Amino acid sequence: MQLSQIDLNLFTVFDAIYREGGITPASKRLHLSQPAVSHALARLRELLGDPLFERHGNEMQPTPRARELASTINQLLSGLAKTLNDGLPFDPSTSQRTFTVAMREAHESTLLPAMIEVLSRDAPAIGIAAVRIDRRDVEDDLQSGALDLALDIALPVSADVRRRRIHAEPLVVLARKQHPVVQGSLDLATYLAMDHVLVTGRRHGRGVEDTALQRGNATRHIKVRCQQHAAANEVVSRSDLLATMPRSYAEQVNRVTGNQMLDFPGDAPQLELFLYWHANVENDPAHTWFRELAARFI
Repeated sequence: MQLSQIDLNLFTVFDAIYREGGITPASKRLHLSQPAVSHALARLRELLGDPLFERHGNEMQPTPRARELASTINQLLSGLAKTLNDGLPFDPSTSQRTFTVAMREAHESTLLPAMIEVLSRDAPAIGIAAVRIDRRDVEDDLQSGALDLALDIALPVSADVRRRRIHAEPLVVLARKQHPVVQGSLDLATYLAMDHVLVTGRRHGRGVEDTALQRGNATRHIKVRCQQHAAANEVVSRSDLLATMPRSYAEQVNRVTGNQMLDFPGDAPQLELFLYWHANVENDPAHTWFRELAARFI
């Protein structure tokens, strides 16, 4: 296959479909019509001899061949864009760039509204895509440009990933208003005697609070595991279980239920939050502007 015979715009279409999960959102991202995107995909399918994407419900799922190509294509396109943009001034008032940020759901409700308020005024054509963070792939995604930023706790990353400590906050414990044992205060013995709900995205393992307890040779009984802090808060409001989480998460999900919010009784470290980006965008004017904006509101 001769590179000179290939329309490189086809790979831009491929990357958009892969990242957006469909022809319609890809067409919006590229500012092209849906027929134009479909035609480009048909040409690329013929060129590579593979369907590349197959429809499943409302999404276009990549084939194994597409997954194999995706990282390389994204890195090449990101590298080309960086080379072309190096040294060019960045004007947020006219830029049409979309920044992709991996974060936990709990941060979306505080970070996104504040950022959109600023963007609507100062950078009306800039978009934000908030996506679920996958800690296993975060470094590769930052390097390839699939992510511009990631927001999470301390992660084991290489020196190629830059990070900035945003803030640290204590853990608190939620208990329902009419809890038969816990009323207004909580000591360690009572905490350990209760059943607990653990918020985690993992199928196995325990939380940072359990690590802190184990250092003091103490353990607690986890009765419920769930994935969302809001769900844990609702469980607490309808049971005698306790839930432990960062204070900002607790304040957010507890606005309606009004559960008791108590200091964590053990010797637990504060939970640190970091902003991550790759070294290859360290000096990029657009990226520098955006990460400073994000840091203001986290």
